[in-house]
Amino acid sequence: MGLLSQGSPLSWEETKRHADHVRRHGILQFLHIYHAVKDRHKDVLKWGDEVEYMLVSFDHENKKVQLVLSGEEVLETLQEKGERTNPNHPTLWRPEYGSYMIEGTPGQPYGGTMSEFNTVEDNMRKRRKEATSLLKENQALCTITSFPRLGCPGFTLPEFKPNPVEGGASKSLFFPDEAINRHPRFSTLTRNIRHRRGEKVVINVPIFKDKNTPSPFIETFPEDDEAGKASKPDHIYMDAMGFGMGNCCLQVTFQACSISEARYLYDQLATICPIVMALSAASPFYRGYVSDIDCRWGVISASVDDRTREERGLEPLKNNNYRISKSRYDSIDSYLSECGEKYNDIDLTIDKEIYEQLLKEGIDHLLAQHVAHLFIRDPLTLFEEKIHLDDANESDHFENIQSTNWQTMRFKPPPPNSDIGWRVEFRPMEVQLTDFENSAYVVFVVLLTRVILSYKLDFLIPLSKVDENMKVAQKRDAVLQGMFYFRKDICKAGGNAVVDGCGRTQHGAEPAAEYTLMSIDTIINGKEGVFPGLIPILNSYLENMEVDVDTRCSILNYLKLIKKRASGELMTVARWMREFIANHPDYKQDSVITDQMNYSLISKCNEIANELCECPELLGPAFRKVKYSGSKTDSPN
Repeated sequence: MGLLSQGSPLSWEETKRHADHVRRHGILQFLHIYHAVKDRHKDVLKWGDEVEYMLVSFDHENKKVQLVLSGEEVLETLQEKGERTNPNHPTLWRPEYGSYMIEGTPGQPYGGTMSEFNTVEDNMRKRRKEATSLLKENQALCTITSFPRLGCPGFTLPEFKPNPVEGGASKSLFFPDEAINRHPRFSTLTRNIRHRRGEKVVINVPIFKDKNTPSPFIETFPEDDEAGKASKPDHIYMDAMGFGMGNCCLQVTFQACSISEARYLYDQLATICPIVMALSAASPFYRGYVSDIDCRWGVISASVDDRTREERGLEPLKNNNYRISKSRYDSIDSYLSECGEKYNDIDLTIDKEIYEQLLKEGIDHLLAQHVAHLFIRDPLTLFEEKIHLDDANESDHFENIQSTNWQTMRFKPPPPNSDIGWRVEFRPMEVQLTDFENSAYVVFVVLLTRVILSYKLDFLIPLSKVDENMKVAQKRDAVLQGMFYFRKDICKAGGNAVVDGCGRTQHGAEPAAEYTLMSIDTIINGKEGVFPGLIPILNSYLENMEVDVDTRCSILNYLKLIKKRASGELMTVARWMREFIANHPDYKQDSVITDQMNYSLISKCNEIANELCECPELLGPAFRKVKYSGSKTDSPN
């Protein structure tokens, strides 16, 4: 969840007074880091995943499930029994936005050997077991992206009613402040986003129009003029950061061997983000309704949109410096590698003074504009004790801005005075129900990075087309119905011309001829005469690697899941959830998810996650579990 400073948080007005100080010193901190490690090479591949979890409680008598607001207590115990007792503990735990959430990662990063892929699922199982052991009777640890009745009356345990007053953090009609983690960063972020924006955040998600859904579907909020004006017909209205940051996701961070490799990976993976997001779609329900989207991305983007009316182009610029085209949670706005420069076709708003300063300090144009674009944003949280820092040895001011630009990809400079290298973070995935699925998506992405670097693949297309893909990826059944712009020749750009170090011909075709619309099935599995497919390329790579039988079995099962999700043979989690609700005996085809329906759904999710039942439409036929060297893997037979 980014920078977690401790101390006395400042109000928005106080933070605003220090905004230029934070930006100025944040740039100095970045420059210190850059000059210290810009020539650093030969860092080994290290990588790790982050899984976010929700704590839920089942009321079996009343057929109701609620989110348990005990995340901080569970986290404290996990840390006390784990990393504080043993620095080599196999798991690490961190707070998340919701007080019903926790985040788990491996205790140490994974390395570059192929056998590491066979330890991912085992570690995820350890995390689930470790946290579950601390829960009370009838409580469970769930990896669901969005809780279907988040924001409905009584969705938390203990129950709290929202208190939409100006003095609160969110002023929400639906999401009580008690559901926000008690760490001061989270409530301060919530309050300061609202105060900076000048009004509550506005989230409108299109409702799924079923047979008996009112048309038009209109909600009224007589007690709140702001909500009445902000809510749109045929949309589910939400009004708080918790509706976005209170969802769960799955992320992967990679350490590259050098800054140039990190920049290359950042660009290549940015084009993959919409594809993997659609493949991992798992969030079709919001505030007790069936929506017409399958992914949380637009919801979370709107939930932290701190832009003022001027910055959004609704009023003339008077008190602000820039028109800003996107929320600070969105897709990337510029490629970082030289290969990507010609595909940077999005107008980039930058702080020109910072850009010039970075150029004078020897930073190249592409990296300078990337940082100068991040730094058009204000700091959203600032702690009194963290205003004056040692810029040569601390990076809090840089991270303050960097970590609140929540983009599909994040380019991460090393922390000062550390042995950590240049990293990139892959951020668009939705969390899956089972450790097997989450491992499959993680291994798929990590393997893809190995292939990109080994074969010098080139996925680059104009960034405006990646943005279009992001919009398509969130739509209902995008994995089957959507068409996505994708590069036709990822090895070279035409003929037998010489391929440069970026995998492109030096006299390549015009960008428009380099890409076309493809289905996810074609992109992932290939289509003869059109595209070779990412899975066949990964399989080819694996055939040339020395991989032990056990690891190969695991990887093949993971790739089989991705392959079948892409082809439609297996459902995405979002599609499976839709089918479950549509077939529920209580469902009235009116797009409403009742407490009892929610209870049935989350109970089933919990059974699937804990392997208490099979779900062939989601996971395929039951795998024969085979033990190798003490860890569970899946036989390909």
